[in-house]
Amino acid sequence: MATLAGVFVWDGQRIEEEELQRSAQEIKYMENMSGPRMEPKREREPGEQPWEMIMDKKHFKLWRRPIGGTHLYQYRVFGSYTDVTPRQFFNVQLDTEYRKKWDSLVIKLDVIERDVATGSEVIHWVTHFPYPMYSRDYVYVRRYSVDKENNLMVLVSRAVEHPSVPEDPEYVRVRTYESQMVIRPHKTFDESSAGSEVSLKKGMPDFLEKLHTAALKAKKLELEVRDYMAARPADSEGKAGMAAPEHKADGSCGSAQLEFA
Repeated sequence: MATLAGVFVWDGQRIEEEELQRSAQEIKYMENMSGPRMEPKREREPGEQPWEMIMDKKHFKLWRRPIGGTHLYQYRVFGSYTDVTPRQFFNVQLDTEYRKKWDSLVIKLDVIERDVATGSEVIHWVTHFPYPMYSRDYVYVRRYSVDKENNLMVLVSRAVEHPSVPEDPEYVRVRTYESQMVIRPHKTFDESSAGSEVSLKKGMPDFLEKLHTAALKAKKLELEVRDYMAARPADSEGKAGMAAPEHKADGSCGSAQLEFA
């Protein structure tokens, strides 16, 4: 049970280290993907559909696969940027106050509760949907980790229920939601010349470009965005579950990688 007598119970709801590790491992599969079908070198779950490539550009690749029992698709995006640093990209994604300014679809976006043990946060997000659809609202838990040894930034989110955020008849509550973001610079977290590779899983494909544009705006206008690496959770220096990657030579074009679901 997530709630008890109006109190949110973190046991069984917080994002555990194993979830962060699984998301980090996905980067290895993404790096070896190519061609019209994206087939990880691991067994698929029963009934799991293969990924189908629907866009293939030099610095941007997009796959999708159907979600069983629905008319919806799960998306995975893999992109590369060289004009913002991995730290800037990561901070812009995490900063809920800044997102209220750059994302015109946001109706409400608030941190409801934080878990002292892991740094997990419960977020309430309400967003516009195109007419004639009702606006959607999400209640989800998220946790991020910064692993300097393995050169990784990881963010994992998934839907939960919280007693302080009951359903609102004005919005459609989304109960099935999860996302994974992984950023890995080929050099450092603060070098834009090294570039950023981004993969987006189970999200809308255009979100990545909106996030990139917001990061560029914050950089050019020197807007104040919270530095989540400097104010990270106590456990965020833990390993993300991968062997330390090899770094490219100084003259090469590196990248950071983002995994979203």
